[in-house]
Amino acid sequence: MNPEIISKYFTLTPEQQSRFNALGALYEEWNAKINVISRKDIDELYVRHVLHSLAIAKVCTFEAGARVVDIGCGGGFPTIPLAIMFPEVEFTAVDSIGKKITVVREIASALGLQNVTPVNARIEAVKGEFDYVVSRAVTDMKTLKGWALPKLRTGQRGSLPNGMLVLKGGDLAEEIATARLRCDIHRISDLFEEEFFYTKQVIYARR
Repeated sequence: MNPEIISKYFTLTPEQQSRFNALGALYEEWNAKINVISRKDIDELYVRHVLHSLAIAKVCTFEAGARVVDIGCGGGFPTIPLAIMFPEVEFTAVDSIGKKITVVREIASALGLQNVTPVNARIEAVKGEFDYVVSRAVTDMKTLKGWALPKLRTGQRGSLPNGMLVLKGGDLAEEIATARLRCDIHRISDLFEEEFFYTKQVIYARR
């Protein structure tokens, strides 16, 4: 594991660096109890999960007080890395699988993250509106659009107007066309040089 890779691309406070450093051992411990990251990926945690999540932070900077919901947060990606990066932003991490929410809750608690609210539910049952929806390869764009748009409020609480920021891989032209979304596609290989990111993208879409 290589937590130093985060500071290769971001200027971190000592507290942020300390929290990123702690992620490796925390996820190894929890992954031994509840398998939320594939065994082959756990050694590559900082590139394939942490840095991948932080590609969103390169595309959009959230303002203090912004509300962000992670649909299908799994074991905490992209929520946990983004919550470390933006400590003044409120993150709601939603997943229908209870054991994954347990991992998010325990890791957020161990890190002292006060800005993460884990919710064990389907997104349709979550109350309230949000400035941004984030997600990582949880479903196709058409389905995600149906879940996300009712949760988004108009306005701009970051460097981009309120909208969806989705981590995806591969050729997405047909999927985006089917969803009838006007999207900006940001190639992560333009942001980070590691080979893992060559086929990865951040998709930004607004109402």
